[in-house]
Amino acid sequence: MLKGQCLCGDVTFEVAGEPQHLSVCHCGQCRKQSGHTWASAAVPEADLAIVGTPEWYQASDTAKRGFCARCGSFLFWKAHDEDTISFALGALDAPTGLRLERHIFCEDKGDYYDISDGLPQSARS
Repeated sequence: MLKGQCLCGDVTFEVAGEPQHLSVCHCGQCRKQSGHTWASAAVPEADLAIVGTPEWYQASDTAKRGFCARCGSFLFWKAHDEDTISFALGALDAPTGLRLERHIFCEDKGDYYDISDGLPQSARS
C-alpha cells in the first residue's frame, strides 16, 4: 500500500489499488499550480482513502484540483465525468517502486526546459 501526505501532514492518503497512467503533466494549469510540472498516477476513487479535508478548486468545467488548505500542497486531480482520481507522486512516502510512463500536454510545456528522459511524449493528454 502506498501512503502520502501534504507538506504539513493535515491531509494524508493511502492508495490501495495499482496506480495507472504514471505521467508528468506539462499543461499550463499544472505548471502554474505546482510551479513547474506535476507528476501523478490514477486509481479508481474507491482505491484512494483520504484522511483530512482537502480543499477543491474548480479548475475548469471538466475537472477539479485538490490541495491542502494549510500548506497549499497540490495533491489531487479529478475529472467530473470519470470514476478515477489522480494523486501527486511527489507526495508519496518513499520507496514507491513506481516508474514514470509518459509526458502529457507537452505542447504547453515551459520554454525554459527540455524533456530528455526518453519517455513517450504526447502533445495533449
